[in-house]
Amino acid sequence: MKNKKYARLLRFAYNKLFLINDSPHKIALGLSLGVFTGIIPGVGPIAAILLALLLRANRISAILGSLLTNTWITFVTFLLSIKVGSAIIKTDWHDVYAESLVLLHNFRWQDLFKESLLNVVLPLLLGYLVIALCLALTVYVVTLVLVKRIKYARKNRAKFSQ
Repeated sequence: MKNKKYARLLRFAYNKLFLINDSPHKIALGLSLGVFTGIIPGVGPIAAILLALLLRANRISAILGSLLTNTWITFVTFLLSIKVGSAIIKTDWHDVYAESLVLLHNFRWQDLFKESLLNVVLPLLLGYLVIALCLALTVYVVTLVLVKRIKYARKNRAKFSQ
């Protein structure tokens, strides 16, 4: 039963992504914008749609990219983001990680403006931005190549079937 649901979901994603009547660039750009906004905590499908509108990318692929990465990948990349951000700022990631756990465990809104919060938020956000940018660029290139190949193959099949 679960395999049928996954197969249906994959078929839906394939149809929405690769069979969209749009240029490969716009599809790839939309998906990469969605992935970018999906990785960064607190940013999601709405931001993906707005960026897609601003950059004239495909909105459906932007939503799809955001939904594929939104929330779950944020938790997966949490420690990596701390390590990357700490390396950029040149601080010890162990300290940032320990402070982030304390902050998450004892979170209060009035603590938002304390300097110790910046010691956690700045490396974490920088890390997320770098990871999101790298993954978005990778998704753009891979999607662009795949969409071009699939559209080319479909075009050739249509020629031969006539």
